[in-house]
This record gives sequence, structure tokens and C-alpha cells, in this order.
Amino acid sequence: MQIRKLFALWTGKITARLSRLAGGKGSSLPGKVVLRLFPQALETWAQRLNSRIIVVTGTNGKTTTNNMLASIFSSLGYWVVTNWEGANLASGLTSAFLRSTSWKGDLSCDWALLEVDEAAFPKVIASLRPAVVVVTNFFRDQLDRYGELDRTVSLVKEALLKLPPTKLVLNADDPLVVKLADTSHPVIFYGIGVPVRAGKEEEPCREARFCPYCGRELQYQYYHYSQLGAYRCPGCGFARPTTQVEALAVKILDGHISCRVRVGDRVVDCELPTLGFYNVYNALAVFGVGMWLGLPTEVIARELGHYVPATGRLQRFVHRGRPVYLNLVKNPAGFNESLRLLSMSSETKDVFIALNDNEADGRDVSWIWDVDFENLLPQGSVLSFVCSGKRAADMALRLRYAGVPLRKIEVLPRLEDGVRAALAGQGKSVYFMATYTALWPVEKLLRRYGKEERDADRLPSLS
Repeated sequence: MQIRKLFALWTGKITARLSRLAGGKGSSLPGKVVLRLFPQALETWAQRLNSRIIVVTGTNGKTTTNNMLASIFSSLGYWVVTNWEGANLASGLTSAFLRSTSWKGDLSCDWALLEVDEAAFPKVIASLRPAVVVVTNFFRDQLDRYGELDRTVSLVKEALLKLPPTKLVLNADDPLVVKLADTSHPVIFYGIGVPVRAGKEEEPCREARFCPYCGRELQYQYYHYSQLGAYRCPGCGFARPTTQVEALAVKILDGHISCRVRVGDRVVDCELPTLGFYNVYNALAVFGVGMWLGLPTEVIARELGHYVPATGRLQRFVHRGRPVYLNLVKNPAGFNESLRLLSMSSETKDVFIALNDNEADGRDVSWIWDVDFENLLPQGSVLSFVCSGKRAADMALRLRYAGVPLRKIEVLPRLEDGVRAALAGQGKSVYFMATYTALWPVEKLLRRYGKEERDADRLPSLS
């Protein structure tokens, strides 16, 4: 058995090196190789950590929340294993452990902080047996792979029921997430306790209109986005639960967010160097983990103020003196929030959208018809739309049906052609939005043509 383990380890490490030499990231393929040769690899590594594992799952916000946690744990002096690039299937988790394992098989880390795809969660969670599980939200995402949303929630719940006592950190503002509290595990709920922008009006993309228990339509005092907000069922009384971590005040300022957060009986001020108030949810989840583990609240608030997002979480580049932003889009709820960010500036801009339908993106791209382009797209300030990727024509058709003039739309399926055309636009800024498999190639092109501003304001996406 030991020889088999070492052979899998060495083969995986060689695969990782070859992948990087070939220009890849080595974030998934090495893990696939290891699991093929030694299927118990994840369980073996997890046993060595003795449950010093934190798992973040949900539809949106996994990468940002997980990387925030990794940054804070590192600042506290812990060595961590993390899949920072967002490879969140079993192969990606295995690749993350592989990077922190020596050629002799020694694992060098104190904690593993792992984001896990919600569809993969039931398959890997029993092997990991984490100390803490964070669930951010549930939205419709890649219907061809995940199936209906209710099924995804049920599978996650069933997987949690099979775990030994595990600490949960759940988003109180999402009725679908709150349903997981029935698993008898101890729970810390987090949420935003005040209306931030939209007030009480209907959101264009609400995934959970009905009570998960009795089926009556939920009543909302206010929404934040999609189904997230302050809700109550008039039938059975199901309602947003009492929170242990809550944003008491949120101010969206120029280039950052200021919020006041209650953590248990303590209140701290937190400055997030981001736009997009949904990032407050990611920060609140981190405070929730800190509350379970007894981490210093002031240290968490301080480190969140220095957080630098990962690739495609609205990275900022500069091209010929203009700001250029790159953001991941993968489902209607997330895309709607990206469109809202466009609306925050009245300056002229050019927009690039890359839509792929590879396996990691989801073969079914009909979800773009649920994005609220009609109401959220600031057509007046957008000078041009460049549609790129394998399904560029589908994206162009969607924009046309949303009322975008044909003269503003350019279809260039080849990514490099599309990137160059968008950068040649006349707007004062350029916004690049890309689905998962287009994200990394587009980022590589932007690095070639522009300069990344490491210290610039960042606007993380929902992923």
C-alpha cells in the first residue's frame, strides 16, 4: 500500500510540473492522476489533519470567502492548504493537498481551507470530515450538471446528515440555506440586517419564492438580491432566523465598502476594499468561522481590509491609461450583480462578454435569458458590446432581444480577436465578463496587452 501511495504521489507531482511547463495551472489534472492511482488519497490526507479542515460550499461566493479565510489564517501564522484558484471538484482538492506534500509523503500544513463545488459536496465531504462547513447561498447554476435547485439543496442536506457533529456557518438571508439547519449540527447564522439598496421591490431573479416547508409564497420585508433578504412564511411561520453575526450598517463608498458588524455581543467596524455589497456576505461568513474557532475579531476585520481577490474577481488592469476590469460570470444572479456594477458609473465604457459551453461552464447556456439585461444594463453609457467565445452568437442574440442596437454589437468568437477589439474601444473603461473556461485565457491576454494593478481597488465577483 505504501508503494502505491508514493507512486501516485510522485506521478501526480510530475504531472503538475509538466502541466505548468506546458502553460497550464496544474490545479486539476495532477489530482485526477493521483485519484486514479490511489482513490483514498483525500481521505488519507484528511485523517492526518484530524478534522482541521474548513469547507466552503454554495453557488456564489465560495472562492472569495475561502481565500479571505486563507489570508487571515496565514496572517495568524498557520500553514494552510487551499485551492485558491477555484478548482473545487475532487481533483482540484487533491491537487491542493499535493502541492503541500513532500516527495516523501509528508504533509506540511496546519489547516486545510477548501472550497467545494455544491454538486461535488456529497461525494467528497465524508472523506474530508471537516470541523466547519460554510454554506453561502443556493442559486440556479448549470442545470445540465446540477439538475433542479431543490435537488442540489437536498443532496447537500443528506450529506450533512451523515457527518459526525460539525459546526455550520449558514447564510440566514437565504431560505434555501436555512433549511440545512434541520441537520441537528450546531449553527452560526450570518446575514445583513438592514436594507442596503433596493428596498422592498421584487428582484428579477428570485430562486426561492416559496416556503421550503409548506409551499406558501414567502413574504419579504426587503430584498438584497435574488431571494436573499428578510423573509417570512404566512403559512407555517418559517422566517429568517436570529443571527449571531450580522451587518448592522453598510455604506457603499467610492471604491470600498464600510460596514459595522456584530459578532456575538461585540461590534466591530470593517472596511472592505471592494465594491458590490454582496461581498459583505463573504466577510460575514469569515466572521462566523472566526466565532466558532475563537479567532480574534479585530484581526479578522483588519485583514479583510487588506484582502486581494483572486483571478477574475474583477481584477483591475490598465491599458493605455484606462482601467480594465475582469469578472467571472456563471449564473443569472451573479451576472445581474455584475450589471449593477456597470450601472454605478455614468462614464462611457466598452463591454466584452465571453460565453463558453464547455463541461466546466455547463453545456446549457439558456440561463443567459434569465439575466435581467433589459432593466440592469446601462445602455446609454456602453459604447460597444463585444461577444466572444464558443457561444458568442447566442450572447449577441440575447443582447439584441434586450434592445441593444445592432450597431453596438460585434461578434468575434476567437477570444484574442474579441479582447483586442474591446481594448480598441473608445470608452473611458473596459469591462470583461467571462464564463469559467474563458476566464483564464482572457486573463492571460489582458496580462499580455495591459498591466495588472495589484494595489488598485478590487471588485470581487460572486463566485
